[in-house]
Amino acid sequence: MTIETLLDFRDVSKCPTLVIKIGSALLVHPDGTPRFDWLRSVAHEVAGARERGQKVIVVASGSVALGAAMLELPGGGRETLAHAQAAASVGQVFLASTWAQMFAEHNLMAGQMLLSLDDLENRGRYLNARATLRELLERGAIPIINENDTTATQEIKFGDNDRLAARVAQAAGANGVILLTDVEGLYTAHPSNPDAKLLEEVRGVTPEMHAMATGGSGSGMGSGGMSSKLLAAEIAERAGIALTIIKGVDDYPIGRALSANLGTVFLPKRDDNAFKSWIGGRMRFNGSLRIDAGAVEALRGGKSLLAAGVTDVFGKFERADVIAIEDPDGRMIAKGMVEYDSQQCNLIKGLRSEQLSERLGTIPRSAVIHRDQMVLL
Repeated sequence: MTIETLLDFRDVSKCPTLVIKIGSALLVHPDGTPRFDWLRSVAHEVAGARERGQKVIVVASGSVALGAAMLELPGGGRETLAHAQAAASVGQVFLASTWAQMFAEHNLMAGQMLLSLDDLENRGRYLNARATLRELLERGAIPIINENDTTATQEIKFGDNDRLAARVAQAAGANGVILLTDVEGLYTAHPSNPDAKLLEEVRGVTPEMHAMATGGSGSGMGSGGMSSKLLAAEIAERAGIALTIIKGVDDYPIGRALSANLGTVFLPKRDDNAFKSWIGGRMRFNGSLRIDAGAVEALRGGKSLLAAGVTDVFGKFERADVIAIEDPDGRMIAKGMVEYDSQQCNLIKGLRSEQLSERLGTIPRSAVIHRDQMVLL
């Protein structure tokens, strides 16, 4: 049984494990103080989900906004990297203790996990994070997840908790992700436009949807926006995970949205295995391969990528790195774990299989990127 409607997100038979993501603007007042009553209402909803038998993970922003107010930093703590990291350090302690206290009121236990991009991009660290998440859930704890903003820099961070929530859902084997935001869901235009219509169901994010989405955080507190939520939906839909965007401003937001059947549900397009799901969620690459039109057609027909179809090699990567695959126009069409390093790929690009041994001086591998280690976008 799989999630098909908004109400299914609270059906334990269809959604035994649920990830709830909360943005900064919902958790913190404009002056940087916590919205305690609202937080308590969400904790009550999580407790209700647990009583139904669901396992729940909370991905919560807000540490920078909270810490900036406590440290009296200008610009919400985002004027400099040092300000943001210091604010996160102070705010995260307060945030974690607040969640722990509110769940304790329901005899529930919270466990904190601060993750960086590398924790989920590196295969070994990903497996370790997955094991920790699953152990916490099995022991009855509620993992409280946030990006480790105290050490993250622009080059090594998610940049938004929407995609972090989708990647955490992958790692935990979750069935659904709820993104709480300040609008009811995805509209056909900006919600302020009187002609804008709410999309209740999406089966596959399209380029047109990306084009009509806004990028920045409306509150100025967070780092997300509708664009980041669509990117999160794409990660989820390839991993067989349903994702919904609902309005989270009022108290008891999940119950309100589900009772009113008001939100956008992104249904999965396919259900990749755990390894392909990890590849499909990768966000950072050390390089890419550009391929010709014939190779594009072959990949879409379920074939592996052979050297003959490679036209250009970009970046510096090692064997077993996950890299991007681009069509002749430079659009990324797939991600995959490469069987050769970048230097070897340059040596063999465009060559037929029978020419590889002579060029490499060794017995060649069956493919540059095998279809079992590749995810089409």
